[in-house]
Amino acid sequence: MEMTNEKRIGLEASYKSMDTEEWLDIHFYRPIGYHLALFFHKLGVTPNTITVASIFLGIAAAICFAYQDWRVNLVGIFFLIWGNSYDSADGQLARMTNQKSELGRILDGVCGDIWFVSIYIAICVRLTPEWGINIWLLGAATGFFHSKQAAIADYYRNIHLLFLKGKSGSELAHALPVRELYRSISLRKEPIRKIFHWFYKNYTANQEQLTLRFQRFYAAVQEKYGDSIPDSLRSEFRRRSKPLMKYTNILTFNTRSLVLFISLLIDEPWIYFAFEITVLNVLFVYMIVCHEKLSFDLTKIINEP
Repeated sequence: MEMTNEKRIGLEASYKSMDTEEWLDIHFYRPIGYHLALFFHKLGVTPNTITVASIFLGIAAAICFAYQDWRVNLVGIFFLIWGNSYDSADGQLARMTNQKSELGRILDGVCGDIWFVSIYIAICVRLTPEWGINIWLLGAATGFFHSKQAAIADYYRNIHLLFLKGKSGSELAHALPVRELYRSISLRKEPIRKIFHWFYKNYTANQEQLTLRFQRFYAAVQEKYGDSIPDSLRSEFRRRSKPLMKYTNILTFNTRSLVLFISLLIDEPWIYFAFEITVLNVLFVYMIVCHEKLSFDLTKIINEP
């Protein structure tokens, strides 16, 4: 059934931006997520509740992936697609109803981490009879690189949104205020929130350690312009940052999940680990080099008399 013009406008309004949306998201996950968001909104379900539900769907998918049976694996693939549709719906609902929150931002990141940690464990359990301890070492190495790849992709996407839409359109976090907030939270009174922010402060610190030239560039922008960044600088940053957005999408969910699904169905799930360590790491390094050069060049322009 063709979507009405009103609904199409509503769907597009629920995007983060057309610069950062991927083809599969635009044509599959976002339309599904939008209708789910409308449905959950009528029921009074909050975005954070949807996120928690997606976590359980991801864990269910991982359990299915531990079995060496393509039919059970297909059920797992369905669960993971279902979970990612919920992961799309929670953000769309938050933007549609202005229910963005600090906890929602952290939960959204934790959701993906729990999915893939569960999936890595499932793959290792599945291959242990054949590979022994070696598959656990490979899985641990893959998980380490995955965390770096996902963190930098998320960071560059939010940097792009900051220069495109301003602070209201971005979820860019800075390590110092996150660290100060963590210290202010009482472990005795709010233990869960304290634990979440322990992970989040390390997450943001890791992002900044990987982007030293951007940190200098952003410090120069704040010193010279504050939050009133000139349109010319915004436009130039967007022009040079936009080509990198396709790589941030490859490093997030859709591409890696497609490789995961194929490797499971042909009963060679180790291929997924190899793909992450080789292809995705090359993209990871390439993105950092390009973005740091962008930041270095624009810093020189800002500092010119």
